[in-house]
Amino acid sequence: MLNIDIESLIPHREKIKIISGILEIKENTAISTATVNPNWPLYDGDSVNSLVLIEAIAQTAAIVDGYKRRQQGKDGVKGWLVGIKNAEFKENKIPVNTNLIIMIENKYSFDNYGVLGGTVKAGEKVLATVTLQALRLNEDNK
Repeated sequence: MLNIDIESLIPHREKIKIISGILEIKENTAISTATVNPNWPLYDGDSVNSLVLIEAIAQTAAIVDGYKRRQQGKDGVKGWLVGIKNAEFKENKIPVNTNLIIMIENKYSFDNYGVLGGTVKAGEKVLATVTLQALRLNEDNK
């Protein structure tokens, strides 16, 4: 696990912050960890709806962007407008205390627009594969 303050890289805070650890950050990829808990959005008293995995992938992508911004001397925390290009879920619900590994890869980008692919696993089992489109609406040099 890398010793990096996640909140210095992403705009998310508790209760919406899902990512709990960072295993790897590279130029266009990242691997993060999360453990499903009752404080997560879409918790129903037993488990969480698998739609929350989209947010886990988006937050992992935000880690890459925030890390690159910090390396450039800019504020690491910036928000994006995100759209779902496609998503495939293998499970409808994910039990509390399930340990997740979230992997993302930036497929391509142009100016403030990018497309990324993400996969969420519990152990070796793939729970979701998602392709997101992201647009930063207000770029600045801070």
